[in-house]
Parts: sequence; C-alpha cells; structure tokens
Amino acid sequence: MKTIGVLTGGGDCPGLNAVIRAVERAGIKYNFETLGIRNGWQGLIDGDVEPLTDFSVSGILPKGGTILGTSRTNPLKRTSDFQKIKANIKKFGIHALVVIGGDGTLSAARDVAKQGIPIVGIPKTIDNDISGTDMTFGFDTAVATVTEAIDRLHTTAESHHRIIVVEVMGRNVGWIAVTAGIAGGADEILIPEVHFTMDGVCKKLKDRYDAGKKFSIVVIAEGAHEKDLGLSSVPENERDECGHEKFVGVGNILGKELERRLGIETRVTILGHVQRGGSPTAFDRVLATRFGVAAVQLVNAGEFGKMVALQGNKITSISLESAVNQLKTVDTDFYELAMTVIGGRK
Repeated sequence: MKTIGVLTGGGDCPGLNAVIRAVERAGIKYNFETLGIRNGWQGLIDGDVEPLTDFSVSGILPKGGTILGTSRTNPLKRTSDFQKIKANIKKFGIHALVVIGGDGTLSAARDVAKQGIPIVGIPKTIDNDISGTDMTFGFDTAVATVTEAIDRLHTTAESHHRIIVVEVMGRNVGWIAVTAGIAGGADEILIPEVHFTMDGVCKKLKDRYDAGKKFSIVVIAEGAHEKDLGLSSVPENERDECGHEKFVGVGNILGKELERRLGIETRVTILGHVQRGGSPTAFDRVLATRFGVAAVQLVNAGEFGKMVALQGNKITSISLESAVNQLKTVDTDFYELAMTVIGGRK
C-alpha cells in the first residue's frame, strides 16, 4: 500500500481540518495510507510525522486551525534542509505529498516539485488571492466573521454618532474588505488595489454627516496605502520570517486623521487574527472536503505538479506554476459594484 504525506503550511485558517479528514478518507477509498506531517515543511525536515487513521480524523471537521500544526518554513532556504526532506520522504515511504497552503507554501511546493518530488497542492487562504481558483476555503468564514463584526459596530456607531474604522486582513488584496463591506453595509471601503486620497474619503463622510447620517463605517484592508497618512516603509527588523511586513495598524492612523480633519469622534477596531479562527462555515467545510478528495484523485492518477481549484461549480486542476505566478486581485467590476451600493465616490 502506498503512502500519501499531507502537510499544512503558512497561516492557519478554518477548513484545514476538513481537508485533512477528506484526504485520509479518500485515501482509504483509493488504497492509500495517509501520513500527517507536523508543522508544515519543518516537520518533513525534522521527520516529525504521525499516521492518520479514520479514528484520528474523526470529529475534526468542524474544528478551526489544523491538528497537524503549521509553520512558514521555506524548505529550499538551506540545501541541508532539502536533503533532509528527500531523505525523510524515502525513509517514510511517501509516494506523494499533498501540500495545503497559500501563495508562499504553494510557491515552495512548485519549486520542490521541480526537484522531482511528486506534489499536489490545495489552495488555502482567507485572503482569496490565489490565481486559478474562484474561491479558497477559509475566505467564506473570514467574511462571515467580519460581516458579523460590522453589524455589531453599526449599532454602537449609530448610538454614539461616531465614525468607526474597521481594519481587516488583506496584505496585497482587498477581497475580504470589499465582500464584507458590501455584506455589512459599509460607508467606505479602502483596499490595496485602489489608491485613495484623504480628501476624497473625508468629503464622502462629511457629505453623509451633512445629509443627516451622523455615523459612518469605514472598512480598510491592512495593506491599503496612502502617502497622506504618513506611512513609511517597514524596517527589515519589523518583518516576519518570510519577509512580510508586520503592519503597524493602518486603521489607527486613518482613524486619527479622520478625527483630526472632520472633528467627528472616531473609533478603530482591528479584527486581526480573530478572522482566522473559529469553526468553518458550511461552505468552507464542503469546499475543503471537495479539494481534499480531488487531491487524492490526482495522486491516484499520477498527475503531479498541480493544484486543485474551484472553477464555477466544478473542481478541476491547474499547474502549480500558473497558480502562483501572480496574485488574484479584486476585480474592477466588483469594486465598482461596491462603490455603487455604498453611494459611489464623491
């Protein structure tokens, strides 16, 4: 019986356990044993693995996070690490790897696959920024969490006649901000893909105030940028292990500037990692399950160097190369729809 190794890399998100469960269950059908690799690529370097059985994955479907643990380890950063990976793949008799992750993890998977390791990728990110798939699991849950937060903040904003700035995740893309902003009835949405001016934002909010609407909700993605806010590049010592900027809180800077310019009491809520946590929605559980089964089917067919993807309502596959060669940014039409619903840009 052949063995599939499965690992989760990068940031955690709801639905990871549903994928792990689906890989193990589908493996049984296709006569594979499944080996869980702990803490992402680091587990494959260290030889830190555990057999996954029908018993060990029982009950994990609704749980957030990942029972295998995760890390942001780059498997090709050191030659010695990659040599350990190859040795452990041979040691544990791993026929193929199922790698679950976002852009960073799947970019590494692509590069490892080029070294002759059989790999199938599964797209995971709450940011929904991976090309070739209409949706990544974790996104729907994150949007639901943000939408609920906006709903709650509406009541306090209206009661106190305040502006409330809601900062959400989105380093390079604004899918969460736009989608939750539409669903939550935000009054302004600021994302990395669309440059904005403080003058434009302030005029729009002042027009609302002058029209008798004495409160506003502003949703801003963490990666939104505006020179007028006084933002500067982040020093290297303020970056994570992958070189990503550790954000200083663009929402706080925006909130102070809005209050200074408009003279309206402003509060800021930074949702942060709460967007990653908790139980996945039904949609994410089903999508994650479909991805897991499809990945095992690709392994069974010997189709490696690919990533499973949702296109329309069908699960298909694309090359890892095409999946990670560019980020999937917010569609212009989708953003314009949001601007139309919230009253357009003044």
